[in-house]
Amino acid sequence: MKKGIIFDVDGTLWDAAVQVADSWNEVLSKHPDLDVKITAQDMYDNMGKTMDELGKTFFPSLTHEACMKLMTECMEYENHYLLSHPGPLYPDVKETLIRLARQYELFIVSNCQRGYIEVLLKSWGLEEYIRDRECFGNTGLPKGDNIRMVVRRNHLDQCFYVGDTAMDQAAAAAAGVPFVHAAYGYGRTDGAAASLEYMAQLPGIAKQLLG
Repeated sequence: MKKGIIFDVDGTLWDAAVQVADSWNEVLSKHPDLDVKITAQDMYDNMGKTMDELGKTFFPSLTHEACMKLMTECMEYENHYLLSHPGPLYPDVKETLIRLARQYELFIVSNCQRGYIEVLLKSWGLEEYIRDRECFGNTGLPKGDNIRMVVRRNHLDQCFYVGDTAMDQAAAAAAGVPFVHAAYGYGRTDGAAASLEYMAQLPGIAKQLLG
């Protein structure tokens, strides 16, 4: 029986809000006519949204075409910037992933752009522990569909999704998998299968849910 754990990224594995905001502001400094500056709090309030949703939130005056062009510029530079300015992992994330990978297959599904997950993995030396990953930037699909895709193509018999927001919980429900709330992250939820106050609790929860 194949058992797996699927992770969100922002607010679950690392906190890159400050670094992401800094990278976007470097791009926006080349567009002074917009008169927009992004704060870390803006990122905290909107992390987890898709590229399209973020564009509508931050640049409502732009046409869809102009907005997507700017979003592409921001996100491509963001990936480059984070390689040399990575967001910090939450406490015990790497150690816990290493421990979990001895017993379960580990995956990542996020609403991020293409390349963002790979930046996280490369920055923190996590590539060997993550079996597969998927994101909105690759597929253009909602997170629930991407979770389901990862479950199916990896032939998982049992799994759960770890995320920090109500959007993550809804995506897990759409995919038909249990949800574990990373309560130390950005959001609040109700009715999760379990809740993590810190990442080091996850092996015990995994044993309860997956055996």
